[in-house]
Amino acid sequence: MTPAWIVCAWPPVLWQVDDDAPLHLVHLGTRVLSLGDAEGPCTGQTLWGETTAEPVAGVAWDWVEVQDGVVAMADPFGLVTNIKLVNSRGEAMSAFQVAVHLNGLVHSLPWQTEVQRALHHLDA
Repeated sequence: MTPAWIVCAWPPVLWQVDDDAPLHLVHLGTRVLSLGDAEGPCTGQTLWGETTAEPVAGVAWDWVEVQDGVVAMADPFGLVTNIKLVNSRGEAMSAFQVAVHLNGLVHSLPWQTEVQRALHHLDA
């Protein structure tokens, strides 16, 4: 799997949040970093990207298994991306606005299914 945080090195991609052409992100990989034990939960990273056009947009984040079969974002403000969000006037958005939009984007993805698949793959 491509390391999740490599997305920071990708060329920046401008995305106007009011644009009628939404990003279509696909799963690029999920990595389990810690299997979890009595001392701590299972953790990892997941990477999603749009590979249909150049340049490529990507988003990565850490996840944690909060209980058996339930995963959540480790830090909703800790997303890593090369996407530069702008408003309808082409102005850069505030960090808070960016976090809200990126979390909405993450919420729309089937990422938890992909994390569960990676966890079940380890059990096999």
